[in-house]
Amino acid sequence: MLVIPAIDLLDGKVVRLQKGDYNKVTVYNEDPVAEARTFKEAGFSYIHVVDLNGAKEGSFVNQEVIKQIMSETGLRIQTGGGIRTYEDGKKLLDQGIERVICSSMAVKNSKDWYRLIETYGERAVLGMDLKEGQVAYGGWMETSDQSIDSFLKPMIEHGLKTVLSTDIARDGMLSGPNLKLYQNLQAQFPDLDFIASGGVSNANDLKELNALNLYGVVVGRAYYEDRLSLQQMADIHSPA
Repeated sequence: MLVIPAIDLLDGKVVRLQKGDYNKVTVYNEDPVAEARTFKEAGFSYIHVVDLNGAKEGSFVNQEVIKQIMSETGLRIQTGGGIRTYEDGKKLLDQGIERVICSSMAVKNSKDWYRLIETYGERAVLGMDLKEGQVAYGGWMETSDQSIDSFLKPMIEHGLKTVLSTDIARDGMLSGPNLKLYQNLQAQFPDLDFIASGGVSNANDLKELNALNLYGVVVGRAYYEDRLSLQQMADIHSPA
């Protein structure tokens, strides 16, 4: 299982939001490049970077910071936040971002989203954020009443390969991942690679997710609050 350390950017700082609430912010590091370098030195080659300003405002507010991380560390980056059109995704991918994660575009602009999948294949990752069983988007402030099956089916037909799925109720809460959710998703959509996000609180959580044979997991708050060490993460990590 690929273990992917997370860097959530808000106003150029490394932060975490509680359940996606922009009014509940914890700042962990004011130097995101230094944070990324720590992951690089620990042997990780892939990181997950979210532009929280972008997710809320629909523009790449932290793009220069992400570029700096990439140029100074050489890390492969998957990023999301503010990607609303095909051109937005193309711009990032053509600049060297490894993978883009899209959620709002998949809901509100499916034509561009399908084009991105068809053009860039597995470099276009669906960010499927779930709030009480419903797909959420727009910085988790809006939800769709569409079923998960009907939501994913046309994307799979256009070549979707990878889904990063976040259980919003668990995100930033250190309450443990929703194992049943990921187990069910894998059983229902065996041809998709799922990356789990939200709720990881300790090394045992990583072991349980690994036992499900998930493609990957994003780790954030548990690391920043010293519940998970870089070594414990590396022990589970299998590079892609």
